[in-house]
Amino acid sequence: MTVYTSNTLKSLLLLAVVLLVATATRADPALQQRLYSAMNAPDRLQSDIFRDEGRKPAEVLEFLGASEGMTVLDLMAGPGYYTELLSAAVGSTGKVYSQNDVMELRMRYGAIQKLLNQRLSNNRLPNVELWIHPADKLELTDQIDLATLMLNMHDLYIFGGEPQVMATLGSIRQALKPGGILGVEDHVGNPGDNNKLHRIDPTVAEALLVRAGFVIVEKSLVLNNPVDDHTLHVFDPAIRGMTDRFVIKAMKPR
Repeated sequence: MTVYTSNTLKSLLLLAVVLLVATATRADPALQQRLYSAMNAPDRLQSDIFRDEGRKPAEVLEFLGASEGMTVLDLMAGPGYYTELLSAAVGSTGKVYSQNDVMELRMRYGAIQKLLNQRLSNNRLPNVELWIHPADKLELTDQIDLATLMLNMHDLYIFGGEPQVMATLGSIRQALKPGGILGVEDHVGNPGDNNKLHRIDPTVAEALLVRAGFVIVEKSLVLNNPVDDHTLHVFDPAIRGMTDRFVIKAMKPR
């Protein structure tokens, strides 16, 4: 008879959870075609097209397991670059919540609101619903298959510290279904204070996710850029749009 220690049992349970996630997020064979069509749509915003090379959205969304029929949440969506691509990723049977709070929509004299209105005009993205709630008070429970936090964890950390990050991650965790995925992409920072550079140390991001009750399933180097030594501000012309970035796939345990 085999006797397992508590640590061994925990490891086996974690392995089982990860295997379940891998099965649940099996690749959608038509995902890349839907994204290709959306990225080359004649009415797509020109500003989005300029971002594609640096952001590699098709590779990122495939890594995160986006698939047809999912309900997804685009957090701190801004003008909606990822909202539009998530709309294509989940197809007509899926749904996208594009989340901003009131203050974000008013930024830059309402520029974000105007771009969102343009993006959604004439029912261009019928499976998208604007979700105007603070990120730490989403008012969603066990409804989301996939959430994306793209290039914004560092902002939460800079302007609200660990308490704001933890409150937001807690709200996201509540919104996700058991087994749901949170994808986090951000600018890589060196160990130490990255606030002035608008970056975050990936080990800090991972630790916060684990503290919030998430399991780190996988990490991707798809947005790795070894030319970026993490010492420049992310808006510095020498590196803007091409920063070294980490992508983390985290899961709400079942």
